[in-house]
Amino acid sequence: MTRGSELFNRIPICYVDSNVAFNQDVKCLMPKSGTNMLFVFYWLLSQVSFLKQKVESTGIGAGKFDTQILKELQVLLPPDDIQREIVQAADSLSQRIHNNTKINHHLEQIAQAIFKSWFVDFDAYDGEIPGDWQSTTLGNLCEIVTKGTTPTTLKKQFVAQGINFVKAESILDDHSFDFGKLAFIDDDTHALLSRSVLREADIIFTIAGTLGRFAFVGADLLPANTNQAVAIIRTDTSKIKPVTLYSFFIGGLHSDFYTKNIQQAVQANLSLATIKALPLLMPPTETLNEYAALIEPLFQQIFQNYAESRRLAALRDTLLPRLMSGELSNAE
Repeated sequence: MTRGSELFNRIPICYVDSNVAFNQDVKCLMPKSGTNMLFVFYWLLSQVSFLKQKVESTGIGAGKFDTQILKELQVLLPPDDIQREIVQAADSLSQRIHNNTKINHHLEQIAQAIFKSWFVDFDAYDGEIPGDWQSTTLGNLCEIVTKGTTPTTLKKQFVAQGINFVKAESILDDHSFDFGKLAFIDDDTHALLSRSVLREADIIFTIAGTLGRFAFVGADLLPANTNQAVAIIRTDTSKIKPVTLYSFFIGGLHSDFYTKNIQQAVQANLSLATIKALPLLMPPTETLNEYAALIEPLFQQIFQNYAESRRLAALRDTLLPRLMSGELSNAE
């Protein structure tokens, strides 16, 4: 199992238990004989606050890391049996997070297969598009499709803590949120950026820079706002359920259309008009409800697994400093 986490809100650190290839941007810590590298990995995770201060004090640019900082770290090694206890305690939580990720991947594949059967292959209709299905666009199924604004355009600054502010990098490839990569704004800035206040069950989609990442907004993210690189897709619930519309994105219905309509400027981007123009086929309400009954339990489980993994990661990161300091033992 490969274990990974984020240090300093920007720099990823992973423990890899098999041979992999690295490029020049990856720094690799190779173990000396007899070193428990899993302990070293979890020790590093326990030092997040201290290491973040060290990195910031160097004045090195964001996303860069001076490996000399690691070389000079003083690690207080407990006896081998204590190291093993600490690893066992932390690894049990990491394993559960890893298992949730695998389960979600499997559930997503099932959702994709169901979507393909209903909306691509039309298996229930011998491969023919039913005559009572209607052509429409994404925009016609939405209350709004909009985007955010960077606070600095209003002469406002990010703050150390406050309202969650989602950037493109906050959305992961598995459609979850990396809470370690959220920025923060204060209440006044949040009020000024009223157009882009996120609501529960919004779908957000990256439209600049790294295109095509998307996620479903849950209550645990809120209150939250976002910037101009992220489109907000708010479902008109009188026409379709938000999770049902989200399943269209999981099914990849958008991919070809958006890829063909990418605009090139300073960086590749998608316009809101293009987002709204996505062509869709909509079945009658009764048929749509039958489809929704199949896929909604899958997504409910996926969202529950996201939330559990975040709780487990928070628990692990809270426990690690106490375990390392000897304040808490695995037996407790």
